[in-house]
Amino acid sequence: MATWTTDDLNRIDAASELRISSERTDGTLRPFTTIWHSAVDGELYVRSARGPENGWFRRALRSGLGRVSAGGVERDVTFELADPAVSDALTRALRAKYDKFGPGPVGAITGPDVLETTLRVRPRD
Repeated sequence: MATWTTDDLNRIDAASELRISSERTDGTLRPFTTIWHSAVDGELYVRSARGPENGWFRRALRSGLGRVSAGGVERDVTFELADPAVSDALTRALRAKYDKFGPGPVGAITGPDVLETTLRVRPRD
């Protein structure tokens, strides 16, 4: 299983926004969607601000494959539901990074119902 290099993960995490795309069944990529993200304990995570019915989230979870781009790094990746144990640390990391935008926007990715929309994003081999 591939892991992020320290440099790539630091560059991605330092970026304010992540561009994310899922793979279609024919292997082509869907258009990128711009979202917020953060790294915790050497892993990259994303959350859906509009719940589990958000289009990019449903497609990423169903496909399990895609691409991300941020901080000058673009990689093919896998998507999987995150371990619930990371939830509190990720919420703290997201608040530290995005609270400057106010409670409304950051609240959409740090509220009580976000665990079911948290994905771990890993580079593909």
